[in-house]
Amino acid sequence: MGEIFSPGKLMLTSEYFAMDGALVLAVPTRLGQEFSFEEKPDGHSLIFWQAFHQGKLWLKAVICYQSWRVLETNIPSSAKFILKTLKNVQALSSVKFKHNLSYHLTTNLQFPADYGLGSSSTLMTNLAQWAEIDPFHLNKISLGGSGYDIAVAKEKSAVLYQSVPEIKYEKVNFDPSFKNQLIFIHLNQKQDSREGIAFYRSKNKSQKHVDGFSDLTRNILLCNELENFSRLMLIHEQKISDFLEIPTVKARFFADCPVFVKSLGAWGGDFVMSAKFDGFKDYFWGKGFNTIFNYSDLVY
Repeated sequence: MGEIFSPGKLMLTSEYFAMDGALVLAVPTRLGQEFSFEEKPDGHSLIFWQAFHQGKLWLKAVICYQSWRVLETNIPSSAKFILKTLKNVQALSSVKFKHNLSYHLTTNLQFPADYGLGSSSTLMTNLAQWAEIDPFHLNKISLGGSGYDIAVAKEKSAVLYQSVPEIKYEKVNFDPSFKNQLIFIHLNQKQDSREGIAFYRSKNKSQKHVDGFSDLTRNILLCNELENFSRLMLIHEQKISDFLEIPTVKARFFADCPVFVKSLGAWGGDFVMSAKFDGFKDYFWGKGFNTIFNYSDLVY
């Protein structure tokens, strides 16, 4: 039996504009997804799939990969997605699902599904490593999206990422001197990123918008003091708000917060980033947001 691990991700800059080529800064999380596998030469051509959430079984499926049929499952809709993805793996791989083996494949997502840290991207990256295929290609035909999350999972590192005109990225050492002052707060809900993307797509945008966020990303990466970092985060948040014509998360939930509050990824859910201040825990708890991480407790 073998095992693979991919970390989750947090997107610090460029949000929706990543799909049009804006430079993204993203970091890996300590929590991710484990993948274990065992192949048995029993001649049955079956896949025994088990998916766990934080150690608790939530999906099981038996799939025949000769006919590509789900023979047994407890959640048909989720099993259908797994079948589609594994069929794509077969099409891309020269080594998996080619012989009459049975595959016992098990995943374990280490974080709650509503955290938005990359349950799908970590799955794609684990499968791609196991099957010796390109994770970006597998992700593109199975899910879509800009692919920055795949880069983070694959490299297990902070990255600067760009998807247009072609995918290119580099590992970076994002380790701000003020990181102990940064926190992440969960908004108690999972944002539908596809819905957010569709809304963004409906808006008219220009290369000037894209270049503006790329410049902000470069400046944020170079920050060595919290004051400047906070200022750039406020600018970034307001630019997105103006473009989407929707209020910032700070205006919606934290109007009286004395420091910046920055959305991460699709607006309206998942995590936000902020900074510590006197009584910050009582402040966020008082607003009903009880899940707060120190930067180094969440970032890999």
